[in-house]
Amino acid sequence: MVIFLIILGIILVTADQVIKLWMVGNLMPVGTMDFIRFGDLEILGLRYAENTGAAFSSFRGAKWFLIVFVSVMLIGLLIFTIKYKYKRPFFLISSVMIISGGLGNLIDRVRQGYVVDYLDVKLFNFAVFNFADICVVLGAAFMLIWLFFIEPKLVKEESDGQT
Repeated sequence: MVIFLIILGIILVTADQVIKLWMVGNLMPVGTMDFIRFGDLEILGLRYAENTGAAFSSFRGAKWFLIVFVSVMLIGLLIFTIKYKYKRPFFLISSVMIISGGLGNLIDRVRQGYVVDYLDVKLFNFAVFNFADICVVLGAAFMLIWLFFIEPKLVKEESDGQT
């Protein structure tokens, strides 16, 4: 399981970095591109953006604070995952998604001072985001599902089986 999780993490971080490199080389020169549309209905576009902040551009320009904060959070999640939940695949995959997404954006922030964002939801006004952000959000959603719905059921089943 550990090898699978390491490979998954490497794949997610690599995919994030490769996509961002493509966006810098191909999207940055033109600024925007259509991506998913049905007739006149634009669903998702590509728009090059350099985000010096965190989610929704909060903490804009606070590069070192964000580097330290994200690093501490990723290390904390890694330690927690290794120490307490290492045998639960759903939880482990959620953790790897969060850590990989955080690491993908952290690499950008350390290397460039900003995170490359490119996905632009056209159906409604929403922030421009990237693959790493998707990993973090989905990983966090899966982890919440785990913590509130799956883990309590497993603990109850285990305690019922011991009596």
